[in-house]
Amino acid sequence: MPLADRPYLSGRLLVAMPGIDDPRFERSVIFLCAHDAAHAMGLTINRPVDGLTVANLLKRLNVDPIDGAGLDLVLMGGPVEPERGFVLHTDDYAGETTSLPIPGGTVLTATREVLEALACRQPHPRRAIMTLGYAGWDGGQLEREIRGNVWLVCEPDEALLFDDDHEHKWSRALAKIGVAAERLSAQTGRA
Repeated sequence: MPLADRPYLSGRLLVAMPGIDDPRFERSVIFLCAHDAAHAMGLTINRPVDGLTVANLLKRLNVDPIDGAGLDLVLMGGPVEPERGFVLHTDDYAGETTSLPIPGGTVLTATREVLEALACRQPHPRRAIMTLGYAGWDGGQLEREIRGNVWLVCEPDEALLFDDDHEHKWSRALAKIGVAAERLSAQTGRA
């Protein structure tokens, strides 16, 4: 179903427009895990936590990673509940009752079981990112922000979601929808 025909945006990316009023979201790319009339919840996928790897975090949580596992950086998923961890991963791995399937072949899991899988035990997801915290919106809030030119909406792809080129994800997401980052202005208006 084309994007314009879908009432909600679960499984899509939000791309922050320049001039966003909240510096926590400047140049952010957020993957929407859930969106309905009551709320929206997403994970920022391009903000690494300085120097914190998945292996470091696993060790802090008493999950011993196998050598070479978990060298990816942990991401700051958003300002809500920053002490809570989430793993966004490919749909080749899922807990029976603990994983949230997301349209487009991704899954959100927040259990110890997925942490042990990230430590490279079998089975484990083919691709995954770990975040701390999330971004959240009340019912109708995200829709108002989109109408107010705070966010652009983009279809994700596996590289945008899971690769470690965090510095360029914002401009790559814009390019995917035909927008050149250098041509965007922080000023918005209506014709």
